[in-house]
Amino acid sequence: MTQQHPDLADEQAYIDHAYECLDVSREAAWRLRNLNEADLGGTFQARFERNAFDEALLKRLADLDLGGASLVFGRIDRSAESPDAVESFHIGRLAVADEDREPVVVDWRAPVAEPFYRATGRSPMGLLRRRHFVVEGRTLLGIEDELFGEGHLGLGHDEGLDGSSVAGTGDDGSGLRGYSTLLAALERGRTGTLGDIVATIQGEQDEIIRSPQHGVLVVQGGPGTGKTVVALHRAAYLLYTHRFPLEDQGVLVIGPNRVFLRYIERVLPSLGEAGVEQVVLSDLVPGVQFLRPGEHEGADSPTAARLKGDVRMSDVIDQAINDRERALREDLVIPFRTGYVRLRVDESARIVKNARRRFRRHNSGRKFVENEVWSALAATYRDPEIGPRDVKDTLRGTPEIREALDRMWPLLTPAQLLHDLFGSKALLKLAARGVLDEAEALALYRPRSESVDDVRWTAADVALLDDARDVLGPKPGRNGKIDDSDEIRTYGHIVIDEVQDLTPMQLKMATRRSLNGAMTIVGDLAQATGPLAPSDWEQVLDHLPDRKPSRVIGLSVGYRIPGQIMELANKVMAVATPTLRAPQSVRIGDAPPVIRRAVGDLGAAVADEVGSIVETLPDASLGVIAPDSMIDELSEHLTARGVNHGTATRTGLDEGVTLVPVSVVKGLELDAVVVVEPARIVSDDEHGMRSLYVALTRPTQHLSVVHADDLPEPLR
Repeated sequence: MTQQHPDLADEQAYIDHAYECLDVSREAAWRLRNLNEADLGGTFQARFERNAFDEALLKRLADLDLGGASLVFGRIDRSAESPDAVESFHIGRLAVADEDREPVVVDWRAPVAEPFYRATGRSPMGLLRRRHFVVEGRTLLGIEDELFGEGHLGLGHDEGLDGSSVAGTGDDGSGLRGYSTLLAALERGRTGTLGDIVATIQGEQDEIIRSPQHGVLVVQGGPGTGKTVVALHRAAYLLYTHRFPLEDQGVLVIGPNRVFLRYIERVLPSLGEAGVEQVVLSDLVPGVQFLRPGEHEGADSPTAARLKGDVRMSDVIDQAINDRERALREDLVIPFRTGYVRLRVDESARIVKNARRRFRRHNSGRKFVENEVWSALAATYRDPEIGPRDVKDTLRGTPEIREALDRMWPLLTPAQLLHDLFGSKALLKLAARGVLDEAEALALYRPRSESVDDVRWTAADVALLDDARDVLGPKPGRNGKIDDSDEIRTYGHIVIDEVQDLTPMQLKMATRRSLNGAMTIVGDLAQATGPLAPSDWEQVLDHLPDRKPSRVIGLSVGYRIPGQIMELANKVMAVATPTLRAPQSVRIGDAPPVIRRAVGDLGAAVADEVGSIVETLPDASLGVIAPDSMIDELSEHLTARGVNHGTATRTGLDEGVTLVPVSVVKGLELDAVVVVEPARIVSDDEHGMRSLYVALTRPTQHLSVVHADDLPEPLR
């Protein structure tokens, strides 16, 4: 029987006191808000200030609501200024003070908390002891101590975390801290949404989180290295450290798909940061409809998808807009009063040329063109007393005038421009001249819809619509003024996950939203399955801001995936990306991967395997990863078998058993995974071997592979 840690009761009492202080702070915030609401009169300025104060109180109340997350998860002891004195700090999710404003809990992002994550035996950063808590709700379950100083040459680990403690120095050669606490967190069952790692952040992760915010920081991390949560914790850290101006400038998180966004949605709120905008790229393009995941009608061919991601498309769009700025084909002659007014072809060409020279953005030049046309028409009337205003007031509704203006300089939305462009082979060839060859240009053609409002745009169209939006600019309103709300918003910091799958055009789209060039981009080149998969990070950085030097940092340790599963996946990686190294797993699972060949119907074999895993691991989250085209068929078999399940594209990972199309599985993690028909996964995609690698590296406990076709060579 392991002896209970002697400080367990005292630390539990301290945690209880911390929660009491937190409750007092929350009650005080509510009282202030109620007082603020009671006074509803006053001047506009007073109401504005009251609303701002109320918003701040609401944010504070949101920060103080931890839900089921633990408030305190560790403590550090360090030498004080006076001899033999020791000062202690309890580290937690947010800062808490007592009624005398003395700190009770230190925010994990504060500078004083940094040694909790970074100290090692060789570099103790002034620590004498680092203490890890295992907490469930408000209850302290165990303590793990690491002691620093002379005589402690190895890292001791608490075995079982049952309240016992073993002392050590925090460096066993692996660089891991709080090993037992870390393993306990890793082996905890997944809930369908990503959890934070604030209590178990490791040194190499903390280095990234606290890295300076300027420039582009690239985080290369294999499966299970925690790159996603590191990027999200970095966003929370930067908001804490640079509250002004980042809170006003905004922080943007871009994810690969909505399944992924739903999976990560609770991480930042759990860290006290609920105001970060989390989007997929299509959310940044308003006013149009996009194909839903799994819709194939109207989808791009592989060739079209690659072309639409190519940076050359910016030149095609520029030329397409340029082609819509053109002189009249023949003189425009309009009856006016007792005579005529005339706009000659050469005069229309002069107006267009001057507008191009004066205006960088197309739509902002329309007013200039209109005024020049009225002036040119008035100049041709025989009465010198007649001015442009007289001509405009009389002729502005004339169909011939509207047609002439729309030929010379039409007001365009991005959707209108691309709808016209992709629906006309002639316009495509004209816009692609000198940029794409004719075959490439015609590969972009698609039949024109009756109305631009009927078009369902593809994922590859998103960046093109955004590029066109940037060059066209917003349409002026009735009064000729530009609505600033239609402008592309910029952000003080941008986080991009699974960045290796973004095309150059999509990377340019993200760059367009960067206020100061500060970005954190995370990904894994070995998992690149996009239409223009990069082979090195320079190919990505070429299209991102370069105001400050970029940095590339690698995560080398795999925390999530057991060693036996990673060993199997690495055989696939060796074929898919032979020049890249796999992360090193820190733990061994309970059992090796299972590979089963279906005897008879594949769907029935999958249902049997799922049923077997559910019986063995009843509380585990289980994902069935399969080619997109097989999802509906597998759902029918699971239903027939009586297995309650969801589909990731509709229910996220909320169900105990979830069917996950391989196209949306990247970035997710589950306790157990069944990978279905690896050969189909490989054959269905240009980067199929990489897709298989992604599928095999999703589980934290158990992996099964079920197949009817022969396995790909690395799995045999």
